[in-house]
Formats: sequence, C-alpha cells, structure tokens
Amino acid sequence: MPPDPPHRPQRIESIDRLRGLVMLLMLVDHAREFFFIGHQVADPMDLAATSPALFLTRLAAHLCAPVFVALTGLAAWLYGQGRSTADTAAFLLKRGAFLIVLEVTLVGFAWSFALPPTTIYLQVIFAIGMSMVALAALVYLPRAAVAAIGVGIVAGHNLLDPVSLPPGGAGHAVWAVLHDRGYIALGDGLRARTSYPVLPWIGVIALGYTVGPWFVLERGARRRRLAIAGVAMLGAFVALRALNLYGDSVPWGAEGGMGQTAMAFVNLTKYPPSLDFLLLTLGIGALLLAAWDAQPGGALAVMGGAPLFFYLLHLYVLHLAKVAWVALAGGEGEVPSVAWVWLIAAVAAPPLWWATRWFAQVKQRSHRWWLRYL
Repeated sequence: MPPDPPHRPQRIESIDRLRGLVMLLMLVDHAREFFFIGHQVADPMDLAATSPALFLTRLAAHLCAPVFVALTGLAAWLYGQGRSTADTAAFLLKRGAFLIVLEVTLVGFAWSFALPPTTIYLQVIFAIGMSMVALAALVYLPRAAVAAIGVGIVAGHNLLDPVSLPPGGAGHAVWAVLHDRGYIALGDGLRARTSYPVLPWIGVIALGYTVGPWFVLERGARRRRLAIAGVAMLGAFVALRALNLYGDSVPWGAEGGMGQTAMAFVNLTKYPPSLDFLLLTLGIGALLLAAWDAQPGGALAVMGGAPLFFYLLHLYVLHLAKVAWVALAGGEGEVPSVAWVWLIAAVAAPPLWWATRWFAQVKQRSHRWWLRYL
C-alpha cells in the first residue's frame, strides 16, 4: 500500500453532512424492510396499492443511492490529490473488490441470517464496488473524457431499456449485472439477484469524480457551481418528465386528485435508475451541498464520517431487533403503521450515532492501512 501523505487532507464537512443525511434516510427505509414487510405491497411506489405515507417514506429513501455513489466518485478525486494515477487506480480497484466481497458475505448474511443462502442479492454495496472498479480504469482518461462518459451513460442508458436477454442464453448474466434486473443461476440451487444493475451507477460515479476539482475552489465559487448544477438538473427533470417522452419507462398522468397526480409525477424507476430519477435526486443532492457548504457539519457529519461502518452496523442492529421483537410479540413481529417505522429508526439512531463517532475517531487516529477500506 502507498504510504499516507504527511498531512491528511481536511475533511469537507458538507460532504460528511450529506452522507449522514442519506444514512438516516436509509435507516428508515431498512426499518421499513424489516418491520413493515407484512404490510408491504409488491412495490411501495405502486400508486394503486400503497398508502401516501408508505409512498413518501420510500420516496425519501430514493435520495440515498444516487447521492452516495456520486459522493464516492467525488471522494475518489479528493483521495487522488497528491498521489499518482496508478496509486489512485489501485486503491479504487482494491476497495471496489473489497466491497463486492463484503456484499456477498457480511452484508448478505445481515439481511437473511441464513447459512448457506439460496439467493445472493447483489445490492447497493455491490453496485458501488463495481462502479469503483470501473472508475479505476476511467481515472487514466482526461477529466473531459470521464465527464463525457458519465453524461453519456446517465443520459443515454434508457435507450437500452427494451434490450432483454433470456435467462440461460448467451450474455444474460452480463446483461443482468449491467442493466436488466434479474436472476442468474449459479448452480446447485444457488442463484444471484442483480438488484442494482450497475451501468447507470458507473455513469453517476464518473460524474461525481468529474466535479472533484470544484472542491478545491474558493467556497463561494464552489457553492455557485453546485447551485447552478442543482437547479439545472431539477429544471431538466421537470421538463423531461412533463413531456413524458423520454427519461423514464413509467409514464405519468393525471390521477384522482392533485396529491395523486404529484405522486405519479415523481414515481420514477430506480432499478436501474432512470435519467429522470437521477436528475431529481442528484439535483437535490447538489443543492444540499451548496446550502450546507458554509455551515458546520454537526451531528449529521458524524454519521457520514464512517458510512460503511454505519451501514454494516445498522443492518445487524435492525435484524437483531426484529428477532427480539418476534420473540416478544409473536407472529412476524410487524408494526401496525408507517409511523412505527420512523419511531424505530429514531430509537436506533442515537446508539448508532455514538458507535459511528467512536469508530470515526479510531479511524482518524490510526495509521493502519486496512482502516482506509472501512
């Protein structure tokens, strides 16, 4: 491993703060997965079957993956300052491979508590890992080329929506990983589920890497660029979504009332994330970064200071809490309403905050190379 630079770069608190926000939203969404599963519908974004409370809870969580992947690309650029391109690429390759292994081991077990599993779910940590592996190659290109690739993938990948390869056929496994969510038979009754097709996320991480140089500018200039980018993305989202011609595979229309129509307008495709989905979520993320850039990080920045540690810990805490709930309450241990989901997340957040703060302090003081992967 390359040695640490003599002076570690100062953390940008607005980045940690935004990470912390998406960690909390993710905590709520995963509390829903564990404690509200008996009340679930096939798709919590299905307007015909879901309640407004469940819809809005799921909608809030849509911010998590796009923002986190974009910030991963940004962090990769910041990491590379003062290091050679080869060192940066090597770190991205190794950490990406580490995340892929983590997804199919500790993360997968946290969700199922099943050994051996019958299905391996390739979810967001897998997608981030694969995106980092791809970025390890992209960092050798000029920044303009990385930006062009990122824009091309994010803006153009919906043209691939009609492409589908049948299971068992040539190329099915590769296409399922890249763009078409589905199952891959692995043999002996084991299969993989590509929950997060990775091609669009490669575009998102490339865009995050591209805006890295903004974060060495004077703060006012950085905020202006972030604000302009955020407004431009939200404007493009509204225009594309209003036209209803391109940008998402789920068209919208006037529903029973203004509330239902508004819900239909923001009912966007996440698997894989559509252009409209990414314009909306990344636009909000850019505006939050601009708004928070001149403010101290606070409690949210603590949550975002060691996000992978928080991610692993919160899954095990929620699953163990669900096991205890079932033992005490009997049955499936489901809560009666969405309000209970938010209450569970609120109860779990403080101890998770303290644990994450402790680990972030340990990581900051330590010079052990392996801690850079967590």
